[in-house]
Amino acid sequence: MRRLLTLCTLVLLSGNLAAVAPTTPIAVYLVREPGLSAGVREALRGVPDNVQVSVLVREVGGGPVLEALQPDQSLIPASTQKLVTAASVLVDRGGAGGWWSTELTVPAAEVGQKSVSALTLRGSADPTLSVAEGSNSLRALAKQAFARGLRRVGNVRLDDSRMGAGGWTDLTLGVPMTAVRLSEWETNPPTSAQAARARAGAALVAELRRAGIEVGSDVVGMAPAYTPYLAPARVDQDGKTLPPDPLIAVSRRAEQGLASVRSASPAQFLAATLRPSDNLKAEELLGTLAATPLGRGTLAGALLRERAALRRIGIDLTGITLADGSGLSRDNRLTARAQVQLLSVLYDLPYATANASPGLPAAVYRARRNVFVEALPQAGTGEDRFDHTGRGGTMALRLRESGLDVRAKTGTLPGVSALAGYVTAKSGKTLAFSILMNGPETTPILTLRSLQDQTVRAIAAAH
Repeated sequence: MRRLLTLCTLVLLSGNLAAVAPTTPIAVYLVREPGLSAGVREALRGVPDNVQVSVLVREVGGGPVLEALQPDQSLIPASTQKLVTAASVLVDRGGAGGWWSTELTVPAAEVGQKSVSALTLRGSADPTLSVAEGSNSLRALAKQAFARGLRRVGNVRLDDSRMGAGGWTDLTLGVPMTAVRLSEWETNPPTSAQAARARAGAALVAELRRAGIEVGSDVVGMAPAYTPYLAPARVDQDGKTLPPDPLIAVSRRAEQGLASVRSASPAQFLAATLRPSDNLKAEELLGTLAATPLGRGTLAGALLRERAALRRIGIDLTGITLADGSGLSRDNRLTARAQVQLLSVLYDLPYATANASPGLPAAVYRARRNVFVEALPQAGTGEDRFDHTGRGGTMALRLRESGLDVRAKTGTLPGVSALAGYVTAKSGKTLAFSILMNGPETTPILTLRSLQDQTVRAIAAAH
């Protein structure tokens, strides 16, 4: 709805408000967001009095806001925080075609030799790296090293410099984030950075020996950070700047790459995180944002990169507090507006074609190859398991027999219940929605979930 206002005291001038003469009329059109439709109001009538509720519904593709109830209220999002984590990683990786990498390096003076004094494993916190499965594994690295002539290693080292494990102590899970992670740790993650280094190093030593490479020591050392050599400035006899000396002494060169592997598209890992609402995987995703020079290797650095990614896609961060990747922390705060903005942007982002990225899911949301939407749980599939192999995940038993196409992330903590995602309305249009509910820790969560499901039905029916 638009309302015409006559203002006599203010005018927008060069981005600032300046006083003008009282006789100067200015026509300004303000867009007033709608309230709630009758069906949605009825659905929310059963919300307990002591529960705060925030709702926003918008048609994707730049469409209008259709339903709104206190959309700028900052509330605890619980596991719908994982939407922010997943989206930030997609943006940071450059979309569905992104990847993580892991490398083996050797001293520059020993490049090409059959025997090296040290072999360094350097990672980017890739949560999909395996010990022995497929091309993104320690086994694949060892095979590459053997194929390139390596036959003996004095000792194996790990470069831990990309991640400061001590900077992750605030995570509710209490699991350290490290630069090298192995997917086999999912059910039994190491409890310290030292344990992670020992386990990853031991696994690499075993794979090197399996490939036919002799390893002189089982002790896993710590490698210095990878630091590219910067040639000193040079000037001629007249003091004019000269180009850097192209000849770098071998003793000053950084370690050189011997083997490398990289992950597939993050799409499958996003699905394995969002569908069952896997808290450890969500924190590992956040960890990948820290394992970069600008990520600082800490939780604080990862959260700064996350905020930067959100700003890059135009998300309003007013009232937003980011504390972790999983949503377990009650210090997280999101608004329904920010969630719907995020959902709208991620829906509209271009995604790779089927031929360009074979790692993408076979089924895609409305044939658009929308990796983000496809990674979400799908309501009403009826599966009785909540792992990523089931399409329904945490939404499998919700909205059953509703006939609605709903792809949404759930969120639950004591007294907190949330639901945010997409629903196809009766008009055939796709709507992005967010429903946040915060109450006392004794609030019956099943009641809130039921009210959310009724609200989604009402939203779809009204539009």
